[in-house]
Amino acid sequence: MLLNLLKSALMGLVQGITEWLPVSSGGHLLILNALLPLKDVSESFFGLYDVVIQLGSILAVVVLYFHRLNPFALSKSSAEKRDTWSLWFKIIVAVIPSGIIGVLFDDWIDAHLNGAVTVAIALIVYGVVFLFLDRLEAGKHARRIQNTQGISYRTAFLIGCFQVLALIPGTSRSGSTIIGALLLGLSRGTAVEFSFFMAIPTMAGASLLKCAKFILDGNAMTGAEIGILAVGFILAFAVSLVAIRALVNYIRTHSFRAFGVYRIILGAAVLALAAARIL
Repeated sequence: MLLNLLKSALMGLVQGITEWLPVSSGGHLLILNALLPLKDVSESFFGLYDVVIQLGSILAVVVLYFHRLNPFALSKSSAEKRDTWSLWFKIIVAVIPSGIIGVLFDDWIDAHLNGAVTVAIALIVYGVVFLFLDRLEAGKHARRIQNTQGISYRTAFLIGCFQVLALIPGTSRSGSTIIGALLLGLSRGTAVEFSFFMAIPTMAGASLLKCAKFILDGNAMTGAEIGILAVGFILAFAVSLVAIRALVNYIRTHSFRAFGVYRIILGAAVLALAAARIL
């Protein structure tokens, strides 16, 4: 039991860091669980665990941006409250594409795409994209959208279409949305922030879907599994508080090329582990 709790703490740590970086938290957890698998837990539980601990990361966004996202804040003027409601409506529009596709094809994706080779290919392909992202961005649009207020509903929907790509394991939700946002003319800071905000309903919905399937399939968590889930959730939340601030500070003066190199190296490592039948 203690060993499982330590492993869950490590997974929460990795989740808290990688959820916000465009490097695929799912790919990292796949490797980690292959090397240090949780013992004596059901396969259905791990499928639930993999998604629900991401709620810890999402909670960190809510805490850090609570005033920004709260349309009922007494300190806000009427105009600021309208802007906040407008932001939420844009977020909802942005998550519609992945919400529809996710509900319709979640089981199919789990059955056909949730493998090491798929993850490795996605890591490498998106790594190459990140290496050339600045050049691609410059060729498409100037960075004309400097804040979330400047995002139109059409742009929000198109960013949401890019998020659909994140349903493929190894792609990275933040990676897909950031790439889409930059190509659509958002500044780096605005792209990252809007990606953060989109994560709230996206991951809340994904967790609700997984929980519903877990229960409807007649599954139940043991006391040990609840403890494992709680530890991973808490660590993911705590680490995300730091990771979010770090990423926001980093992208002010750096490009995303380092993430591209890292993704390619990680993808090659996943392929090597798959070839060795470790994954």
